[in-house]
Amino acid sequence: MSTHPNSLVEHLFRTTAGKMVAALTRLFGTSHIQLAEDIVQDTLITAINHWSTDKVPEQPEAWLWQVAKRKALNEMQRKKMILRHHQGGLAPSESYNQEIDTIFLSHEIADSQLRMIFTCCHPSLNTASQIALTLKTLCGFGVKEVARALLSTPSTINKRLYRAKQKIQQSEIPFIIPSGKDLEPRLDAVCLSLYLLFNEGYNASTGNQLIQKELCLEAMRLTKVLVDHFPEQDTLSALLALMCFHSARFDARLDDKGAIIIFEEQDRSKWNRALITEGILYLNRSTRGKKLSAYHLEAGIAAEHCLANSFAATNWASIKKQYQLLYRLKPNPVISLNLAIIESQLNGKRASLQTLSHLAETGELANYYLLPATQGIFSFHLQEYPQAIVFLEQALPLTHSASEIAFIQQKIQECRVAMQGDRE
Repeated sequence: MSTHPNSLVEHLFRTTAGKMVAALTRLFGTSHIQLAEDIVQDTLITAINHWSTDKVPEQPEAWLWQVAKRKALNEMQRKKMILRHHQGGLAPSESYNQEIDTIFLSHEIADSQLRMIFTCCHPSLNTASQIALTLKTLCGFGVKEVARALLSTPSTINKRLYRAKQKIQQSEIPFIIPSGKDLEPRLDAVCLSLYLLFNEGYNASTGNQLIQKELCLEAMRLTKVLVDHFPEQDTLSALLALMCFHSARFDARLDDKGAIIIFEEQDRSKWNRALITEGILYLNRSTRGKKLSAYHLEAGIAAEHCLANSFAATNWASIKKQYQLLYRLKPNPVISLNLAIIESQLNGKRASLQTLSHLAETGELANYYLLPATQGIFSFHLQEYPQAIVFLEQALPLTHSASEIAFIQQKIQECRVAMQGDRE
């Protein structure tokens, strides 16, 4: 296997760490979430050290599980921990191995992940803490990534995570999947956590890769598990539909060198029609009830894009109407930005730039690169190159994505070339 050990471990951390933390939390109890995380972290460090000096195993994920199992067993024997701490009494040491084997079975791991999601989203925690804890423990996010996803700071997130774990420990929150009247309030935070996980994979906030497919696939997998477990919950079906529509466009978003291809120029023949069909299936399933969620509207918008034969044939009036409904459900400046971008298709880029200017004056998106980047691109299309460069240079320090930085720099260069051509 030629993959560099550090890169391989980073990949496995994304895809496996959350499963391990969930399984170990089920083993140790919710009072010991931090212990579960520590064992997983130690397992990954062991992998880096071992694989850097020795051959990477043929089945690296299975190797990680085996090491995690051994470390968990050692911890239990060292501290004489009990498997069901709230029932009292010590489990016989000879049963530890069998108990761990059972919990590490694939169907039990999936069940543990569901339990972990709902534990993290317990109503005794505020919404921000619920989401932060889910992203950190179950989805393999680092503290900085959680902070970016929640538009917060690492220090704030660290404090929030500490308090959340302390609350879980003090309240002895059970590691269960809720039912009945306890289910609905918990689903909102669960859906938002999975939505943020998918978004981070679809448009990575940092790193050299714009798309981190493993995050998107993990979000889709967990959402599918929830849809199968709770088929009557229409919001889950709408969320899964949205993920299908966005995932269908993966192969058209970047060129062969990994550079961004803007939506208008994407080759629609590369869109995954099977995923679009699956998205339509889940979107139709989501309309059985009377509740209209933000995920229904976002999925409807994505469906309009996916079903249009070309960019020019897109039903922009329908998309605008759905965005207006979305703004009423959850008013925020990012939706206002999308509405301003849609205006460029209905009333022209000049009108859109005026709306974008008013939005910039509010300061609500002062740290959001897409606002000045959009202003720059629209100015470029209007051949106002000096102003375009000003906007694009404002956008540069606001993103940490290598792909987005390269895209903006390319547009700046195109502006300069066009200006040079005008002079000649």
